[in-house]
Amino acid sequence: MESHLRTKGANFYTIGLSYKKADAEIRGHFSINEEAKTAILTQAKKEGIEGLLVMSTCNRTELYGFAQHPFQLIKLLCEHTYGTVEEFEKVAYVHKNSKAVAHFFRVGTGLDSQILGDFEIIGQIKAGFKASKKIQMINPFLERLTNAVIQASKRIKNETEISSGATSVSFAAVQYILARVPYVTDKNILLFGTGKIGRNTCENLVKHTKNDHIVLINRTRDKAEKVAGKFNLVVKDFETLKEEVNHSDVLIVATGAQKPTINKDLISTDKPLLILDLSVPKNVDTNVSELPNVTLVHMDHLSKITDDTLQRRRVHIPKAEAIIDEVRSEFDSWMETRKFAPTIKALKNKLASFKEAEINLQRKKFSDFNEEQATIISDRIIQKITNHFASHLKDENTSSDESIELIQKVFQIQNK
Repeated sequence: MESHLRTKGANFYTIGLSYKKADAEIRGHFSINEEAKTAILTQAKKEGIEGLLVMSTCNRTELYGFAQHPFQLIKLLCEHTYGTVEEFEKVAYVHKNSKAVAHFFRVGTGLDSQILGDFEIIGQIKAGFKASKKIQMINPFLERLTNAVIQASKRIKNETEISSGATSVSFAAVQYILARVPYVTDKNILLFGTGKIGRNTCENLVKHTKNDHIVLINRTRDKAEKVAGKFNLVVKDFETLKEEVNHSDVLIVATGAQKPTINKDLISTDKPLLILDLSVPKNVDTNVSELPNVTLVHMDHLSKITDDTLQRRRVHIPKAEAIIDEVRSEFDSWMETRKFAPTIKALKNKLASFKEAEINLQRKKFSDFNEEQATIISDRIIQKITNHFASHLKDENTSSDESIELIQKVFQIQNK
C-alpha cells in the first residue's frame, strides 16, 4: 500500500498539532478560520498539490494532503496563520502514507479526542471535505478515505458505547460551576460570545441550575438574539459589557477573537467572580488573576476534569479499534485494486488491438465474414481473460508487484 499512496512523486502526509503537546495559546496561533481555509486550499491548488483537506478545531489543526515534502504543507499552514515554523516544530507531528491514514481514522472516530469518544470532530471533517470539494481539491483517494473514516465513525457510534454518558468540556464546565458556586440558581451568570462550547455550557446551565436570568452579550446583537431565543437567555448590548461583568458572579467567555477581549481593567467589583475561558485562542487575559477576588479557569483545565464515564468508555476501545481495522481493510483492498487497475486497462487495450487486427484480416480473407458475431465473441473472451488476471491480482497470496511486472513484460505494455 505504501508504494501506491505515492502519486507523481508525492506522498500522502498529515501535518498538525493538537492538545497533546500544544497548549491553548499555541493552538490559537495555528487556528484556521473559514477565510484562511479557503486561502490555503487556493494556494495549494496553484502550487500543484493534487489533494488537500484542512481541519481546525479548538483542540487541533491538521492538514491532510499530497506533497513532495511535508514542508510544503507546513509552509502553507504557517503562511495563513499566526504560527511560525519554529513554534510548529516544537509541538507538531508529521505522519506519512499508511501512518497518516491510520491517524485520520483515529481522529475521525474520537479515539484521539481530548474527551474520548467525542464525535463532534466528524462534523469538522465533513466541513473540511466540503470546502476542498468546492474548489476541486479532493482527489479519488481523499474522497474514498474520508468516506471510510465517516463510515468507521458511524459504526463505532452505533455498535459500541464509547460515547455513552455525558462528558465534554461544556459538561465539565457546568460540573465545575455547580461544585464551586453555591445557590447558583440565584447567581448572575454572563455569557460573552456565541462560541459552540459556550452555547452548550449555557444550555446545560439553564437545564441544571433552573437559573432564568442568564445574560448573553455578543458583538452582533442579532446573533445573540438567535442563540438567546433557543436557550431562554436575556440579551444585553455590547456597550453594557463592563457593567454586566461587574454585576456577574460567573462569567463564561466564548468569543472567537484572536486576542483577549476580557482583561483586569474591565473588572472593578470586589465580590467573588469566577471566569471560565472556553475560547481558542484564549480570550481572557491572565492578568485578571492578579485580582484577589477573581478565579480564572481555562478549558484545558476543564478537559482534565473527568468522571467515571471516561473510565467506562475506555473499556470499549478494543471494539472500536476492531471496527477501524475492518473498515481500513476494505479501504486497503480498494487501494490495491487501484494499484493494478491501470495494468488491467492496458492489458484490455492490448487484447482489443489484437482483436481489431485479426478482424481486419478476416474481413479481407472472407467475403461472407460475420463481423458482428466475431466482435461479440472476441469481446467476451477479452473480458474473461482480464477478469482472470484481475482475480489473480486481488488474491492476497499474490505478490501483485511481481505479477504486474510480468504481465507488462509478456504483453509489452506500460501503464499510462
